[in-house]
Amino acid sequence: MDAEALAERTLPEPSGTLPWGAVWGQSDAVEALRSAASDPADLTHAWLITGPPGSGRSTLAYAFAAALIAEPGDEPAMRQVLAGSHPDLSALRTEGVIISIKDARALVERSYFSPSLGRYRVIVMEDADRMSERTSNVLLKALEEPPERTVWVLCAPSDADLLPTIRSRVRTLRLRDPEVDDVARLIVERTGVDPETAERSARHAQRHIGMAQRLATDAAARERRDETLRAVLGVRGVNGAVEVAGRIVQVATDDAKALTAERDDAERSGLLRTLGIAEGAAVPPAVRAQLSALEDEQKRRATRSLRDGIDRVLTDLQSLFRDVLMLQFGRDDVLINRELDGDLRAIASAWSVERTLVVVDRIAETRRNLEQNVAPTLALESMLVTVASGRTP
Repeated sequence: MDAEALAERTLPEPSGTLPWGAVWGQSDAVEALRSAASDPADLTHAWLITGPPGSGRSTLAYAFAAALIAEPGDEPAMRQVLAGSHPDLSALRTEGVIISIKDARALVERSYFSPSLGRYRVIVMEDADRMSERTSNVLLKALEEPPERTVWVLCAPSDADLLPTIRSRVRTLRLRDPEVDDVARLIVERTGVDPETAERSARHAQRHIGMAQRLATDAAARERRDETLRAVLGVRGVNGAVEVAGRIVQVATDDAKALTAERDDAERSGLLRTLGIAEGAAVPPAVRAQLSALEDEQKRRATRSLRDGIDRVLTDLQSLFRDVLMLQFGRDDVLINRELDGDLRAIASAWSVERTLVVVDRIAETRRNLEQNVAPTLALESMLVTVASGRTP
């Protein structure tokens, strides 16, 4: 789970509002799930919660799981579910680039267990859009014929991100996209930052709550974003494209290391303690396989974190050239990157609408290519050549 998603999941729970208190701005969805949890006639065995990044998909999924598993009013059980430690909750949080068949099969196996303490067994799959077709097929039978007291909850940006065979077996609940001002007010309440910083962060994050919170509380992150956008605006040829692409990947790599290093060290130390090995001591051959498995998992998580970081840069670039399009169509009241107004107007005047659309499409294509494990540096270099020239290589 990346830092932005973690920020959304670890916010304090307002008293007296369990299990829905951490869900923000989704009253219609909460009402639908509250009704389903309290009335079996409204409950279906498989759900798909969709919404834009930062809308709170996983937060809502775990609140729903708590309402299903715990008896009404049983706050300790609700808190245990929300903490992810209840025995009747099985959750899959993607640490790699894709969800593996092995992990999906393990989740399906657990779905056939009867609930041990709660009213239902709930299976939550975050990032269900990261399943390949083969992995999706593993889920089909479980979604078609689940045990009577098992409920599946999948989360994805949109239903189009899943195979039609999956979509036909779930009830879809679409979350709404919050407004910038609403996100800014929430960030002020949660972090205590000044309203101006909160508004700018919410706008730059494109209403992604977790990312807005990180930008609002991390001056270095705000500075990196600004430097990256200005560097891209300054690209004039192939040499500049190569240089800026390398810089973006390096910044994303450093950021990913910073986000994962502390967790990696804690996991390694914890495993060594469990195995009875003192810190700094030689690792016996008999347990090296366990340590190697942990290191492999951490490498997969680091790769995911790096690609997520690059994707955030590309999302920022989409907002940049979307602003250029808005200016070209005479809309200067809806800019995301107002701080770059002068640069944006210069590009809007110099470029044709067709050229801007070519760049916007190229950025979207680059995002799709990165999902298919294309080398990040090469993908970014090619995209930045298009930014500089207006032509697709």
